[in-house]
Amino acid sequence: MIPPLPRLCDYDISPRNGFLPTEIPLDLLPDAYYSPWETIVRNFQSLILSKRLRRIVDALPVLSTDFLLTEAEWRRAYSILGFIAHAYVWGGDTPSDTVPPPVSIPFLRACQRLELPPVATYAGVALWNWKPIFSEEPTDSLDNLSTLLTFTGSLDESWFYLVSVAIEAKAGPTVPMMIEAIAAARRNDSHTVTNCLRSFAETLDELGSVLERMYESCDPHVFYHRIRPFLAGGKDMGEAGLPNGVMFDDGTGNPPYVQFSGGSNAQSSVIQFFDIILGIEHRPTGEKRSDSSDSEGGIPAPSHNFILDMRKYMPGPHRRFLEHVASVANIREYVATHRSNRALVTAFDACLAMLRAFRDKHIQMVSRYIIIKSRESRSHSRSLSPKQAAVHRINIANTIHRGDGRKLRGTGGTALIPFLKQARDETGEPAIDAWARRLLNNGPAEFSDGVARLTKMSEHTNGEVEIVGLAGTWSVDDSEGGICHW
Repeated sequence: MIPPLPRLCDYDISPRNGFLPTEIPLDLLPDAYYSPWETIVRNFQSLILSKRLRRIVDALPVLSTDFLLTEAEWRRAYSILGFIAHAYVWGGDTPSDTVPPPVSIPFLRACQRLELPPVATYAGVALWNWKPIFSEEPTDSLDNLSTLLTFTGSLDESWFYLVSVAIEAKAGPTVPMMIEAIAAARRNDSHTVTNCLRSFAETLDELGSVLERMYESCDPHVFYHRIRPFLAGGKDMGEAGLPNGVMFDDGTGNPPYVQFSGGSNAQSSVIQFFDIILGIEHRPTGEKRSDSSDSEGGIPAPSHNFILDMRKYMPGPHRRFLEHVASVANIREYVATHRSNRALVTAFDACLAMLRAFRDKHIQMVSRYIIIKSRESRSHSRSLSPKQAAVHRINIANTIHRGDGRKLRGTGGTALIPFLKQARDETGEPAIDAWARRLLNNGPAEFSDGVARLTKMSEHTNGEVEIVGLAGTWSVDDSEGGICHW
């Protein structure tokens, strides 16, 4: 029996906003009982800068979650407590490996309710952390969005989150559209599948333009040194001062240390939705495609890898939606069995090209925001006197990485340039047309006698990268980390 197609309403997904909530997120918990939390985040930046935050949090009462009545209230509580927890851990001269009961106890309960780990996830800092400036104007426009919570109070931090919100909003209508494409493939309606793929490719192209707007109002120096440190989790953060991870003191007297990745765009359900719809397989970083997965037929079974691990950081309904879509996805197989339909094949391969180009733009962004800034930071660290180095604030932005093979890590706790490059390359693998497969799987091409001859780029020691052709080949230092994990 053919499994039924997913209904968006069963998974808390909006036909207009996609994985963003249909209703605007709350900017205040309505019950005055929670005013202590709201007071802290209303004065967040002052408390962090004056180094009073930890003392204030330690003195808070342990508030019950019994007065959180709606899903929107639970989400607001989760976002607030996640921001406070991260500020508590990373907001001092040295990190704190313990979050006290006034935050830990209600935070863990909110996590259980929303099926999320106790960390500031993408859901907490992006999906549920926005509002329109004018309610009658569209929410997929960066010019009409503002954030509810930030660590620094800076435009740069708001802009960093809001670029993701705008991408989610603009991508939202593609979710029901591509579910309809799956239905059309089931009834052998090539015309509808082709039209859906064409619209999908156009939207993916638009998303790349939205991503590039990051440069307008998020300065790389501000991001690297002021914003990024607060987003880190406790996973693989030994060099930054958390060798065991983070302990959430739940009042039991013996809580374990836990290690979770920090907020990351790899936790975006819509990007993983794109991959599932197009039949893109992502393997563990460094693992090559086997001969069996290079077959022309159906979609290979996914391997355990970082991208799949990031689903644990998505709200439960969204995670289950992706699993459902993966069980019914048929677009790649349908196009492969109708390769004589040139319009259909071209539309499918165009989607892959646009998604690969989107990932290329992200790698370029990583170069500007992380690679170059990390090298500047290391140069500065080497110039410090021993006395200055002794008081130098420790966090993931200025941890010194010596030439011993250790890798600078992203906020998700992993070295990501190899991951990003492989994810980009894997995007082109499902291409149907032989020429498109060669182009998308190997990068830019030169033409001689009508034959695409693939070339490689030379490395740039300053960390800068060069774009060539449809989807450039990047030469960057594989020891560096990433801005966020598309």
